[in-house]
Amino acid sequence: MILSGTADTAQAAGGFSGVILVVYLVAIVAFFYFMMIRPQKKEQAKMSAMLSKLETGDSVLTTSGFYGVVIDIDDTDDTVIVEFGSNKNCRIPMNKTAIAQVEKANGE
Repeated sequence: MILSGTADTAQAAGGFSGVILVVYLVAIVAFFYFMMIRPQKKEQAKMSAMLSKLETGDSVLTTSGFYGVVIDIDDTDDTVIVEFGSNKNCRIPMNKTAIAQVEKANGE
């Protein structure tokens, strides 16, 4: 009789530890979502909005650290032509995703 009572207690403790395990797993998934996935999606949305508002004449900073001015925008393949420096012959076509920061031409 003592053994059967101990078995019931062990079985109840096993069920309780299963519930705790599920709670821990849910907490870990929630932590990863709110600390990693959600901020990254917000940053991607912000970057997408910035690139969609890109206009000719805007000053840009590229991901490689170069400052330039947007000369032309080709919407069909997401390519922009950026003029670098005071030399008017230095115009380079690049992908819009290579732009890290935009400063509007009218000072916004």
